Amino acid sequence: MNLITSTQPLAQLCSRLSQSPYVTVDTEFLREKTFWPKLCLIQIASPEEEAMIDPLGTEIDLTPFFDLMRDSRVLKVFHAARQDIEIFHHDAGVIPTPMFDTQVAAMVCGFGDSVGYDTLARKISKVHIDKSSRFSDWSSRPLSERQLAYALQDVTHLRGVYEWLARQLKKNGREAWLAEEMAILSDPNTYISHPEEAWRRIKTRGGNRRFLGVLREIAAWREKEAQARNLPRNRIIREEALLEIAAHPPQTLEALGRLRHVTTGFAEGKLGKPLLDAIARGRDIPEDALPELPDRGGRPPGNGSVVELLKVLLKILCEDQGVASRLVAGSDDLAHIAADDHAPVAALQGWRRQIFGDAALDLKHGKLAIAIKKGKIVLTPVEP
Repeated sequence: MNLITSTQPLAQLCSRLSQSPYVTVDTEFLREKTFWPKLCLIQIASPEEEAMIDPLGTEIDLTPFFDLMRDSRVLKVFHAARQDIEIFHHDAGVIPTPMFDTQVAAMVCGFGDSVGYDTLARKISKVHIDKSSRFSDWSSRPLSERQLAYALQDVTHLRGVYEWLARQLKKNGREAWLAEEMAILSDPNTYISHPEEAWRRIKTRGGNRRFLGVLREIAAWREKEAQARNLPRNRIIREEALLEIAAHPPQTLEALGRLRHVTTGFAEGKLGKPLLDAIARGRDIPEDALPELPDRGGRPPGNGSVVELLKVLLKILCEDQGVASRLVAGSDDLAHIAADDHAPVAALQGWRRQIFGDAALDLKHGKLAIAIKKGKIVLTPVEP
């Protein structure tokens, strides 16, 4: 197994790989103790060779690798690429281009929602992926032979998976479908974190708009602190504490320290005063600028029976077309379509509209009927 630990061999490898039509790429990383993922190993393969790159080596500069990722002549193949790209974008400002994500391609080709790499390797390449080393400590050195063997198979078998899926996409004329999804993965905005939106990831029960306003400010404060200190969010302060603070916003450090989920030591420490300032910003938000409650600003109210019918239609059409329903439309999309013919959702745009969106609107307006004939569900146009 070729493990590269210094710059010159890396440059030579990348020079050879730049002559290939494609490379398969994967990474191993840790993020349990950090906000940003820590890159621990890079695996890469072309049709002719494979290698691993140790980014933790003291004698290695990853510039040749990142230059290869930028090389528009070489297709970069990933499986479930988003986290890998997030690392490259954060560490080097690089988004690989052009790109092919086998998980997305498999969904387009009817393998179901978010299909795993081991499943594709088994079904397409007829190989079994040993996942026993998946949760290894990839930052520890030296890496064992077992770890390296496990890591390398994530790019060697990916070659056959990619080639099969590429042929299938060309055969069924869905290359443009995948291109639309790759455009999203290639957009730098996909990987930009917006602290002011961090509150939306926190599950809330009840509350009012002022509660949400305070939560928005203190969640944004936590997000910025976690990024600046490169620590997990809960190492700054836990979500339980944020929810308690938003429900009962304290105005003094003493009151902050008396909360159930906030210790006196935290309130009196370096983070207590900045958190109190964020609480005050939330209390001072004008009424007309407060976040809307989820039932007013999230999924629109609508006819629940229409949404249920749209779910049935989605399942029918996706099974017929051999595409994962999750890729076409989610529950929120269906609720928006039920409420608005011109909803700004992906299901009413591009290829999704062709296979589902137009039919969804026809069903909604009585131009299409769902019926059962001879034990099978059929779609029947309704005459005006």
